[in-house]
Amino acid sequence: MTNRVLLVDGMALLFRHFYATSLHNQFMYNSKGIPTNGVQGFVRHIFSAIKEINPTHVAVCWDMGQQTFRNEMFEGYKQNRPEPPAELIPQFDYVKEISQQFGFVNIGVINYEADDVIGSLAQTYSDNNEVFIITGDRDILQCINENVEVWLTKKGFTIYNRYTLDRFKDEYGLEPKQLIDVKAFMGDTADGYPGVKGIGEKTAIKLIQNHHSVENVIQNISALTPAQQKKINDNINNLHLSKSLAEIHTQVPLESEQLFNEMAYAHELNKILSICNEHELYVSGKYLASNF
Repeated sequence: MTNRVLLVDGMALLFRHFYATSLHNQFMYNSKGIPTNGVQGFVRHIFSAIKEINPTHVAVCWDMGQQTFRNEMFEGYKQNRPEPPAELIPQFDYVKEISQQFGFVNIGVINYEADDVIGSLAQTYSDNNEVFIITGDRDILQCINENVEVWLTKKGFTIYNRYTLDRFKDEYGLEPKQLIDVKAFMGDTADGYPGVKGIGEKTAIKLIQNHHSVENVIQNISALTPAQQKKINDNINNLHLSKSLAEIHTQVPLESEQLFNEMAYAHELNKILSICNEHELYVSGKYLASNF
């Protein structure tokens, strides 16, 4: 197994570094007046990951607007999020342009989230390759298997919360796919879906450890405490809805074989630095020059 596939949640990196620097009004405008703080963080982060993972194939996956098939299931899905700041908006297209110039394959599919694209590619490619996922979203932990690792952004550009299959099982006492059932109970305030009111993560994990799935909990509801029975019965529709919303769709229509060939990647530092200089990404270029 010689191929090492790196799948990156592009928006997660862009947002992370935009908000980390915008907090202090460090927008890093270029000579055209375009803010570059999020883009600069994206560049530093992705190349730090490449240095550590040494992938043979790289793809950056993107959300394609706010509306996905989940909004058809639940109108309130992710509708509680504020509009992006004015300084971030021009960086959405700019970061994709930079990513393409670096030789990364940008992938986004209308009606699906980046998580769905990542999950679909990870499932397909992990049959014969090692797969590494860089994201800030714990939902993607459901996609772990013996050949898929998830590296959650943690601090700076080089420190990750790394999850292998063994670590996930040890920490949660569950199989990765059972995270979907856990999320069904606890809901997700960031994504705006309800779960079961009054049941948090610890209780949700315990319920799935004991009963293995949402369906089995319902089937054995008489074994639960009266308080738990009432909470579940009062929120039974939300429970089923939340399970559907929590599951990452791993059958996104993609030409995975063709994409795999396009994703083959080998970087040259001089070319990377030249691109950084061309786009006035001086902070990124200085970082890369001194660390690679």
